[in-house]
Amino acid sequence: MQIALFDLDHTLIAFDTGQAWTEFLIRRGHWPAEARETYLDFCRQYVAGTLDLHAMHRGSVGRLREVPAPTLARWLADFRAELAPRLAPAAHALVARHREAGDLCAIVTATPRFLAEPLAALFEVPHLLATESGLDEAGRRTGEIVGEPCFREGKILHVERWLARCFGRSLATVARSWFYSDSASDLPLLQAVSDPVAVGPDARLAAHAQAAGWPVIARPVLPSAP
Repeated sequence: MQIALFDLDHTLIAFDTGQAWTEFLIRRGHWPAEARETYLDFCRQYVAGTLDLHAMHRGSVGRLREVPAPTLARWLADFRAELAPRLAPAAHALVARHREAGDLCAIVTATPRFLAEPLAALFEVPHLLATESGLDEAGRRTGEIVGEPCFREGKILHVERWLARCFGRSLATVARSWFYSDSASDLPLLQAVSDPVAVGPDARLAAHAQAAGWPVIARPVLPSAP
């Protein structure tokens, strides 16, 4: 058994899913323009290594607290339609190479599951490990994270639980494992797989990859936005 794991933002895609979602909702008039700066501030915290993912979730997903589930489903369908032309052919080709080789493919992302699902479907990746968002009794987003965020060391926990639950395996017992990521925040999982690959890496990951002799590939090129 061989597995290929892919980070999402700035790895398989050349943009940030949460930022794209924020801009989508602002353009549609569903969110106020100031939501943009709120989200960008969280992005700056991420780059600085100070991000509290729970606070980010409350500040972004929490804005959907009053949105009925059917309405959110319509927004997500429209969002998926906007995302499709923004996916780079090189990213599709990378996933396809692993899929055609018989490798088990999964996206492993800190992005909330409900936002990552449209992208997993577009890439035809059957398994998605993501941060889980809480729901109230009416099926609306609460803004709280359920369980361990799929972030930093939490990505290893999500992968190990998935392998154990679905296949009775662990990272240590698969024949070969790849993980593709752009960020030093993913070093725990990159160091846990047999074949780490840095994708358009940030400065810290680039330095680590060079020192460790890891392969480095270019980030997928973003097609022109619609």
